[in-house]
Amino acid sequence: MRHMVLIRLDPAAAPAGGPDERLMADMNILIEEMTKAGVLLDTAGLRPTEEGTRVRQSGGKQTVIDGPFTETKEVIGGYCLLQTRSNAEAVEWASRFLRVHGPEWEIEVEVRQLDDQG
Repeated sequence: MRHMVLIRLDPAAAPAGGPDERLMADMNILIEEMTKAGVLLDTAGLRPTEEGTRVRQSGGKQTVIDGPFTETKEVIGGYCLLQTRSNAEAVEWASRFLRVHGPEWEIEVEVRQLDDQG
């Protein structure tokens, strides 16, 4: 089973300066463990919304909007693509990812199984 883990956060509530050296070191340890376990297929953080573009379609008409997106209070800050034996296993890895961040981070993840019927 493949799962997409979407990492959501409020940039205004994130610690000033972003992830510190301890968090990065702990994250690297977790990523190495996930890789050795054969669970992690891909992961990355996303560039700030100021550098993003949205393409919206309504009534057949498309609109292109460049960031920043001031009405957005929550953004997808990154993702992990996992290969697991079960939904529960994917949720456990996602929980471990959150624990690495510590109490100073207001962060959540959404775990979604990929529809591999294509």
